Amino acid sequence: MSLIVTALEIPDLLLIEGPRHDDGRGWFMEGWKASAFASIGIETAFVQDNLAASERGVIRGMHYQLPPHAQPKLIRAVRGAIFDVAVDVRRGSPTFGMWCGVELREGENRALFVPEGFAHGYQVLTDQATVWYRAGGEYAPESERSIAFDDPEVGIVWRDTGAPPSISARDRAAPGIGDVGPSDLFAWPVVGP
Repeated sequence: MSLIVTALEIPDLLLIEGPRHDDGRGWFMEGWKASAFASIGIETAFVQDNLAASERGVIRGMHYQLPPHAQPKLIRAVRGAIFDVAVDVRRGSPTFGMWCGVELREGENRALFVPEGFAHGYQVLTDQATVWYRAGGEYAPESERSIAFDDPEVGIVWRDTGAPPSISARDRAAPGIGDVGPSDLFAWPVVGP
C-alpha cells in the first residue's frame, strides 16, 4: 500500500490518500494497513471503530477527549460526502484556535488523520452520509469535552448544503474556545502515547 500524505495548513493534520483498484466488478482499496501507516509516521494503536450515519446539513462536533483517554482519529466517508473539520485545542500551540477542513467522499481512498490535541467535527454535504473513524482511545464520557461549532473566535466556515443545519442540543450548548478552562485543553507540546 503506497500512501500519499499531504500536510494541511496546520501541519499536524494529515490528508492521506491511497490507491484504489477498479475493475469490471467494482473497486477495492485498503482502508488501514498498520505497516503502511507506520511508514508515514502514524503508529497509533487504534482501539475503537465508530460508524455514524446522518442526513444533509447535520453538523456533529466539535468534540475531543482529554488524556488519559485522548483519541487520535482516522476519518473516512464510506457513503456520501462530508466536510471534515479539526480545530487546534493545544494551549500554547502556534496554531491554537485555528481550524482546517477537507472534503471526504465515498469511493475516494482519502482519510483525515487528526492527532490528539484537536477538536473534531463534520458536516454532511449529501442527502445521506456514513462516516467511519478509527480512534486511538476508547470513548470515556468523563474525559469528553467540546467547543462550539459556531464559535466566532475560531470562525469555521461551514458549507452551504442547501439544507438547514441540524445540530444536537449538546453541541449547541458547547462553550467557545475562549471560555474553556486551561485544564480542559491540551498542553503544548502534546506528548503522545
